[in-house]
Amino acid sequence: MLAVQGPLARQRTATLLSSEAASAVMSLLPFHGAQIGDWFVARTGYTGEDGFEIMLPAGDAAKLWQGLNAAGVRSCGLGARDTLRLEAGMNLYGNDMDEHTNPLESGLAWTVAFAPTQRDFIGRAALELIRARGSEHKRVGLVLQERAVLRSHQRVIVSGGGEGEVTSGTYSPTLSRSIGLARVPISTGASVQVEVRGRMLPALTVRPPFVRHGRPLIQL
Repeated sequence: MLAVQGPLARQRTATLLSSEAASAVMSLLPFHGAQIGDWFVARTGYTGEDGFEIMLPAGDAAKLWQGLNAAGVRSCGLGARDTLRLEAGMNLYGNDMDEHTNPLESGLAWTVAFAPTQRDFIGRAALELIRARGSEHKRVGLVLQERAVLRSHQRVIVSGGGEGEVTSGTYSPTLSRSIGLARVPISTGASVQVEVRGRMLPALTVRPPFVRHGRPLIQL
């Protein structure tokens, strides 16, 4: 699979397709896909940007990659993808959520269809109990106030003696700041301290996403 993401991703991909195929993929709504011969093209991605994810036979991949490069699309790896998904406030399984966490404390309550009330699903009873009593933790975004880099598993110290943990962290080129996601006590306020290499550094808590379509969404 190839992912082509960015403000011109769709248009530049379309130049490599037949007119009929280009028309089909350019008319796709977000989160929809189309079968184009042996290819499946979806208007999806894990970067917070618009674009396509293309599933295709292995034998076609190199030619498509080279064609995209020739069309002005620059190649990048998982590090760049991970920076973009973090700027977009997207969870990564194994970091920001796993089998030991629940969606209500992971910023994913919007994905749970509690209505209609008679609709049953695996885990509903447990989530209803958590929702009724209130979650003990919440997900927040962090913006580090000093020069350092946030990384997973760093301790987050909140006022009143509570403690949380950075679940994902990196340097944001868009914001020129280190940013992260953290799971913290529900009572956590607007500022915290993060332990970075033995030093306690100040950080602000914000509501993700940090960036959308290349533009900052938070006040620095």
